[in-house]
Amino acid sequence: MKHAQKHARVAYAGAIHHAIEVAGPLGNQLRLDDGRTVAFDDVVWLPPLAPTPRPRTILALGLNYADHAKELEFKAPEEPLVFIKGEGSLIGHRAFTQRPADVKYMHYECELVVVIGKTARNVKRDDAYGYVTGYTVANDYAIRDYLENWYRPNLRVKNRDTCTPIGPWLVDAAGVPDPMNLALQTTVNGKVTQSGNTRDMIFDVPYLIEYFSSFMTLAPGDLILTGTPDGVVDCQPGDVIVTEIEALGALHNTIAAF
Repeated sequence: MKHAQKHARVAYAGAIHHAIEVAGPLGNQLRLDDGRTVAFDDVVWLPPLAPTPRPRTILALGLNYADHAKELEFKAPEEPLVFIKGEGSLIGHRAFTQRPADVKYMHYECELVVVIGKTARNVKRDDAYGYVTGYTVANDYAIRDYLENWYRPNLRVKNRDTCTPIGPWLVDAAGVPDPMNLALQTTVNGKVTQSGNTRDMIFDVPYLIEYFSSFMTLAPGDLILTGTPDGVVDCQPGDVIVTEIEALGALHNTIAAF
């Protein structure tokens, strides 16, 4: 496998920087775009949208794993179930997600994120990977209390501020030769609660790029969140959630009362 370049976007010393992961004498560190090298703990991690443009469109899949559809007592969809997200919902690695005080059930969703690298319109399946610049990890929280129904998620479920941690890294596509065979895992306070593999998606990455680009133009920086496998559990204030995908890294997030 080709070495995977890992990009990050961080705040440090009053400025926002693009950074890459580099090996250091005391372990891996971040090299900022101005040449300085800093420790992971010395920065505030932001959604890793650089060096790509900011997303014009964020597309998110629901029920894209048959086991998750079964878990929620729904029939697996025959066509992608998709909704649009706003960039305001995105936060970075090690950030805090707010749980409203009145909700009864709020759960994580560990998801592979596809980052589009060039304008895509009427792309054929066999050419789809040529339009991907890289991949990252998302934790797309859902609040079940607010769902109208599972086939029509409303704004309060999927577009809440702080409810979509993403990162830590944007990993170059060249370093992920088979995105459809990556292990996924979620832990809550160190306990494994979700395990899966991207090969179990109902609609895989090439299908999704062909599908979306058949009726809309995908632009550089656009994101596709590809859904989650089964194993979701309710998360309470103080819980530390780690959503991890093989080759892409572990995204840490903490639930805060709101």
